Amino acid sequence: MTTTLLETVRRYADLHSDQNGAARTPVPGLTAIRALTQGQLQYAINRPLVALVLQGRKRVTTGSHSFDFGAGESLLISADVPTVSQITRASAKAPYLSLVVELDPAVIASLILEMNPAPEQQGIPVRVDPTESEVADAALRLMRLLERPSSLPVLQSQFVREIHYWLLAGRHGAAIRALGVPDSHAQRIARAVAIIRSDYARPLRIERLAEAAAMSPSSFHQHFRAMTSLSPLQFQKQLRLIEARRMMLSEGSDVSSAAFGVGYESVLQFTREYGRLFGLPPAKDIKAALGQLDTAA
Repeated sequence: MTTTLLETVRRYADLHSDQNGAARTPVPGLTAIRALTQGQLQYAINRPLVALVLQGRKRVTTGSHSFDFGAGESLLISADVPTVSQITRASAKAPYLSLVVELDPAVIASLILEMNPAPEQQGIPVRVDPTESEVADAALRLMRLLERPSSLPVLQSQFVREIHYWLLAGRHGAAIRALGVPDSHAQRIARAVAIIRSDYARPLRIERLAEAAAMSPSSFHQHFRAMTSLSPLQFQKQLRLIEARRMMLSEGSDVSSAAFGVGYESVLQFTREYGRLFGLPPAKDIKAALGQLDTAA
């Protein structure tokens, strides 16, 4: 990992990080992450992405698989799967720093037509590998564009495309190829996932999701669980709970407002399911999380 990329990301993150340590950029899907302390557990259902770790260490768990990785390594998430993560090495002097690039199926699809990437690879959709120099170099050039905003409209798409190219051409290629294969199971399930993400607060209609995926309900259930490790209902439930936690932490919503805001009709049911996922009832969990944030500050 080049020192220059680390310095460029650090400079941008120092200027633009929000209270959660995320420094979003004008480039869609490109975010710098900074943390000054070891963090609390973070629960998420990420979109497919690659995260280049530049400094510090992090642990990510999905299902029974756990990954501990640090500077010079990249985390690949090639499907919408639930993860629990924690930054395990960070300080004010040496913050945790990473650069996250969300994978774009349309870019992958166009590249597949022009190259001969590795065949699709089945298996766990989360993996960690050393960051390839070509990916880091392309990421550096893209980050440098942020310091020259007038160049972004002209050049950003080709650098984003280059990053995807090197990912497809490298060791990650087989794992992400299915994202761009027209009418693959990955793309069909992605259509259903997009509906759940946009309508997570509404009642779930399996028939609508199966129709969007062009599958029978039974086949849809099978492929959805294979791709995400969850049933559609479990997926929606985790999205609801994660969003409710964000509302309470970031917006100051009370428990009942958060519960009803994400689609629950019973605060009691919300509290019970929240405790199963996060380990504490909502009020106690948010109090503990805010206390950690105050200590870190």
